[in-house]
Amino acid sequence: MRFKTPVGISEIAAMINAEIVGNNIQHATGINEIHQVETGDIVFVDHPKYYNACLTSDATFIIINERVDFPSSKTLLIVEDPFEAYQKLVHHFRPFSPSMKMISDTAKIENSTVIMPGVYIGNEVSIGHHCIIHPNVTILDHCVLGDHVIVQSGTVIGSDAFYYNKKANRDIHYKKMKSCGRVVIENDVEIGAACTIDRGVSGDTRIGAGTKLDNMVHLGHDTNIGKNCLFAAQVGIAGATIIEDNVVLWGQVGVNKTLTIGKGAIVLGKSGVTSSLKGGKTYFGFPVGEAQQKRKELVWIKRIPLLWKKVMVDK
Repeated sequence: MRFKTPVGISEIAAMINAEIVGNNIQHATGINEIHQVETGDIVFVDHPKYYNACLTSDATFIIINERVDFPSSKTLLIVEDPFEAYQKLVHHFRPFSPSMKMISDTAKIENSTVIMPGVYIGNEVSIGHHCIIHPNVTILDHCVLGDHVIVQSGTVIGSDAFYYNKKANRDIHYKKMKSCGRVVIENDVEIGAACTIDRGVSGDTRIGAGTKLDNMVHLGHDTNIGKNCLFAAQVGIAGATIIEDNVVLWGQVGVNKTLTIGKGAIVLGKSGVTSSLKGGKTYFGFPVGEAQQKRKELVWIKRIPLLWKKVMVDK
């Protein structure tokens, strides 16, 4: 999430009752997650396992729960509970603001775009030229659609991330992490019926130009889909995953979180992607492997009863 204008870090510290360690005259430009941070961003960390990743990231400001050694280019904001500090900042800079109209007064929609009956468009949404938004589509706050985008009926764009902070010492173990990110859909994208596309937790979920989604496709928070990809029905992609350009995922492919599928890869139907894949190859199976090798494995599996029978006869 980008702030409308840079905010002094001393003002941020006062909001969350933080001790500043380091440069206290800099200005923050936004809040972001570790895999998407840029210079000027604030990121939070509350577990030693992830301290180093945050301290060596591009983030300028780190909300943290203890004093640690840190690079001179960073500023620490020390608080007792970094997660709650993050929640407080999100509530301040992007509070929930219900819009009771079908199309919010703050939405910006080009005149050449067609909005059919029953469409809900939230606050600060931007929709470009020559789009077609079919009936009963929901486009929630701050989402951005480019030009020549088609969205079929029943799709939801910009729902909250499925993202929870877990602490076993709380009465409620899983506490919702407020979503303040966006969905950004580039030009010439087509989205099928009944798709669900989650906003980023604090960054963007992005769909590259020319990509086509079939019906009932789910994209998790902060996924980054490249250009000219093709996803068949019931593909499901978990959060913070990178799909590079020209990737094809056939029906019911499931993709795990925080991995990368390389440019031009093809994953055949009903496959399960549990680790990153190199581009330019065809994959199949669960766990997924190169399709040619997986087919050989299937041939050998089918021969197991015959081999077992031969072993028993030889005994």
